[in-house]
Amino acid sequence: MNIINRAASILLLLVFFLAFFQNSVHGRPLLLSMSRPKPDDAALFARWLVSQSSWGVLNTIASDMGGAPFGNVVSFSDGLPDKGHGIPYFYLTTLDPTARNALKDQRSSFTISEYAIGTCGKKDPENPSCAKITLVGKLKVVTEDPKETTFAQTALFTKHPEMEGWPKSHDFQIYKLEIEEIFMINWFGGPKPLTVDQYLQAKMDSHTVIA
Repeated sequence: MNIINRAASILLLLVFFLAFFQNSVHGRPLLLSMSRPKPDDAALFARWLVSQSSWGVLNTIASDMGGAPFGNVVSFSDGLPDKGHGIPYFYLTTLDPTARNALKDQRSSFTISEYAIGTCGKKDPENPSCAKITLVGKLKVVTEDPKETTFAQTALFTKHPEMEGWPKSHDFQIYKLEIEEIFMINWFGGPKPLTVDQYLQAKMDSHTVIA
């Protein structure tokens, strides 16, 4: 009987592992706190995608590479869980090229894929119905407003607790992307028309409609 019970326990663990792996293989496990909005609500969808994501590719201009674009995977946060403001904040050090590039040339873009949050299923990341968004603007150090600095630090450390323990000697600073243009595809038919004002003014709540 003990052997049978042990075998049953192992089988249950195996089933759990396989289910977990299946959900994770196409992105991280589904731990989203807000439902996926309908694709035709461009502003709400964009805010949802940014708020539910935790990392993306931040592109800067590398003057030491002849002005070539330099993309780097970085963590970010736009606010506390379910209370995102839409502006991405980053915790960067000049030991990394991204921060050094931004201090010389603030022109930047930040790209996020829905694939990373696990809601695309088995779709290819390039499939138009697996959303992607690029925010274009200026990457700036947050220093002048103590209130914004506190907000950004809380947002970053809440979503990425490991950051709080990163070496002080590396002189990490908080940066933000001041958005000037938005490019988003979340369905067939090309990019959705979306202004920065529409994006920032979109109202999010935990009861958004599932697509």
